[in-house]
Amino acid sequence: MRLDNFLLRVFKNVPKSRIYKIIRSGEVRVNSGRAKPSTRLAEHDQVRLPPVRQKERPGPGRPPDALVQRVDRALAAQTDDYLLFNKPAGLAVHAGSGLRFGLIEVLRVARGGEYVELVHRLDRQTSGCLLVARSRRALDGLRAALNDVSTRKRYLALVDGRWRHGHIEVDAPLSRDNERSGERMVEVDRVRGRASISVFSPMAYYRDATLMAVEIRTGRTHQIRVHAAHMGHPVAADEKYGINERLADWREQGLKRMFLHAENLQMDYAGQRLDLNAPLPSDLATVLERLEPGE
Repeated sequence: MRLDNFLLRVFKNVPKSRIYKIIRSGEVRVNSGRAKPSTRLAEHDQVRLPPVRQKERPGPGRPPDALVQRVDRALAAQTDDYLLFNKPAGLAVHAGSGLRFGLIEVLRVARGGEYVELVHRLDRQTSGCLLVARSRRALDGLRAALNDVSTRKRYLALVDGRWRHGHIEVDAPLSRDNERSGERMVEVDRVRGRASISVFSPMAYYRDATLMAVEIRTGRTHQIRVHAAHMGHPVAADEKYGINERLADWREQGLKRMFLHAENLQMDYAGQRLDLNAPLPSDLATVLERLEPGE
């Protein structure tokens, strides 16, 4: 684990700015030496922590009714073991980064006393299949199933330009230990990166864009977005890894957010093959209808 992430867990009620300050000032020592926020901690490392005053934070309170209703509308199916959501874009799966409520916090309030826990995560601007477990037993079973080699996770992504690689498996390790202009970035890193595999298949060609089906064999942060950009075709309207000059063009064509949707999830669980689907939302479907077909 990175040193900064470790300290964020230890000092839960301390602002990030304060944590980075005590690292930079040398108040935090790793094996008696100064360290950087990106320093990786290993087993048996000795970390010296300075005394830091932590204020108790008040609870988040009750989420707005409109947000509760939005989460309720996103519920696509439920069983005794899980809830399946077609998560809308813009809805975070959990609180953080200035957000008091994500989907899971809303559920804990709306279903008071009921066990609910995220089985996996989606980026805030990614829509589609999201599973929430309804018991600890189900959580362990669903996470194990999700990581099995037989599981298939299929996304739809509109990418910039005419895809020129055909059907291809992209095997490019990814690292999160990168910063650009003070922002954490995921990058292809064949030295320090973790194994990351995505399979891209073109579905339809448009003028200056291609609709892709993408299956991911691993579940790294921003995996599809970084792999698509690595291949020279970033996800349409991706503000983080996309082409800045294209953002305005996509906005004019009605694409208000990144075109990435978790369409299908198939896995073996409790003796059956689950086949979970989330239809393409209307905002993305409308964009496709407006695009000029390519040759």
